[in-house]
Amino acid sequence: MSASGRLLFSIDAGGCLSGRLRVPGDKSISHRAVMLGALASGITRVSGFLEGEDSLATLRAFRLMGVDIEGPDNGRLRIQGAGMHGLRAPDRPLDLGNSGTSMRLLAGLMSGQNFTVTLTGDSSLLSRPMRRITEPLTRMGACIETGSDGTAPLRIVGCERLIGIDYLLPMASAQVKSCLLLAGLYAEGETCVSEPAPTRDHTERMLGGFGYPVRRDGNRICLTGRGVLTATDLDIPADISSAAFFLVGATIAEKSDLLLEHVGINPTRNGVINILRLMGADIEVLNARDAGGEQVADLRVRSAKLRGVRIPHDQVPLAIDEFPVLFIAAACAEGETVLTGAEELRVKESDRIQVMADGLLALGVDARPTADGMIIRGGPIKGGRIRSHGDHRIAMAFAIAALRAANPIVIEDCDNVNTSFPGFVNLAAAAGLAIRDYRVG
Repeated sequence: MSASGRLLFSIDAGGCLSGRLRVPGDKSISHRAVMLGALASGITRVSGFLEGEDSLATLRAFRLMGVDIEGPDNGRLRIQGAGMHGLRAPDRPLDLGNSGTSMRLLAGLMSGQNFTVTLTGDSSLLSRPMRRITEPLTRMGACIETGSDGTAPLRIVGCERLIGIDYLLPMASAQVKSCLLLAGLYAEGETCVSEPAPTRDHTERMLGGFGYPVRRDGNRICLTGRGVLTATDLDIPADISSAAFFLVGATIAEKSDLLLEHVGINPTRNGVINILRLMGADIEVLNARDAGGEQVADLRVRSAKLRGVRIPHDQVPLAIDEFPVLFIAAACAEGETVLTGAEELRVKESDRIQVMADGLLALGVDARPTADGMIIRGGPIKGGRIRSHGDHRIAMAFAIAALRAANPIVIEDCDNVNTSFPGFVNLAAAAGLAIRDYRVG
């Protein structure tokens, strides 16, 4: 296959999913493993690292700041920690590609360094809002220059002194929470973040794993700055956001029976399981266990008839990244599914509400976008051609839709699938999806 031109997916209609598979490692945890391992004292060994473009962007950034990292080799890393004050000024801007997690979390860490650094990325990343991190970071004493509309590139000027703050998040966001907690590592006094609804807690869990005390009191998370991180060994679970495509696929495709191995089921990330079960999915949690502070299990999923539901508000932040494929489940359900309170979907890699609605409408599905969600009435899915707008989760979601389509589906602009799920096409084909990729232009 040529390395030039635009990558497209072509998927034949129908089929089912079966067998057993392990999807790649959790992207959120992979980012944090590199960041905290780089700042720890000693050697951190990581297994299960996601070798996707987003996680590799974080790894490259820390190499440019002088951190000795061996790998990745089949998901294994060896990180020689530089210590809390051992990072060096990079000789160029840190290019974070398409990774919003890298940008927002690094902004917090870089705010406490004694050198100046610029964080940049691709056109999609440079269009995403950054004021929700730059404003509270500025309150802590950080000096950050942005574009005129508050977007990246972010130029962060070395700061001698950050001050801890007590901050109430205006909107539930794990990235903003994590950004401020990581800045708090370098701040005088205590940094506290209160969240209006639970969000993924990988940062808090991993800080504890590196021996850094974090205190939680209800919805308020606090830490005291200027402590130390101690190296540890980490086994990263399979990413539930990647498993979600197969959870939905095996649910909507008749005669499916699929086992997904070693999946992270962190209670702040399991919204996709809860919502699918509410809709009638047959998902069985097997062999639940602990892996380095994270809950993991094998998930067996079999085909089931789904019904439309009103998605509970408390599940929205627990499934924020999985809604593109949950919209596909809704399209296959009997009756109406209503999502509200998910305005954050409008500022992801694409406007996921509008882009998913456009794609569903193109396939003949009754989908009505709203300011903070969508109303979908399930029904037949036609084949057709879909524009993914370079959004990896959009592309993979519509690939799964082909399992219930009447005709083949072609998806444009799929290169960014490698940001979160390298090997998606091969793994999906092995499970039974009739998918192939090719380049045009």
